[in-house]
Amino acid sequence: MRTRFDEQLNTLGQELIRMGALCEEVISMAASALIQKDDALAAKIAPLDQKIDEKERQIESMCLRLLLQQQPVARDLRQISAALKMITDMERIGDQAEDIAEILPFLNDRTLPEHIKIREMAEAAIKMVTDSVDAYVKQDTAIAKGVIASDDIVDDYFIDIKSSLISLIAQKPAEGEYALDLLMVAKYFERIGDHATNIAEWVLFSVTGEKSAQPPAD
Repeated sequence: MRTRFDEQLNTLGQELIRMGALCEEVISMAASALIQKDDALAAKIAPLDQKIDEKERQIESMCLRLLLQQQPVARDLRQISAALKMITDMERIGDQAEDIAEILPFLNDRTLPEHIKIREMAEAAIKMVTDSVDAYVKQDTAIAKGVIASDDIVDDYFIDIKSSLISLIAQKPAEGEYALDLLMVAKYFERIGDHATNIAEWVLFSVTGEKSAQPPAD
């Protein structure tokens, strides 16, 4: 019975990896669509978000079956509970990538230095998502803590970008709407970093039973 349960836990981990990979792909696609000014690429994000939503439902069902059909010990229970929380954050990552895609057509063909900063910010956020899922699969608290620490990097990017865009609005009021759209894109990437941090904190919970005190991302 325990062997079967361990196999199902392993399958759960593999499905989380797949969902994490979809999240990485959708964030990368959003960043590329921004930099390349590619509306066709941006249009592919919504269908990918739907795949993430579907994966969330599949993993949720898997977790509930494990809870109902098996008798998990304390650590197993924490691992399954953490997975249920993690997929909520992953689903929101997909939603926010889609939110970014909806803004991109309004940015027209203009390119400012902030685009490059946002690309770097997106790369940092993608790494956070990748590492947070890796931490869960490996049950590695060191990786999880590294993700939590990396959130400061993404936050610093957002502060820098926000400051630059505020200066742009002050100097060129006609660019206000454009700057605000770009600021929203940066904000969504910042929120993605927050969700990756949440995932890492649930990893800590699954391993240690303790979770870093930090308000969850919306």
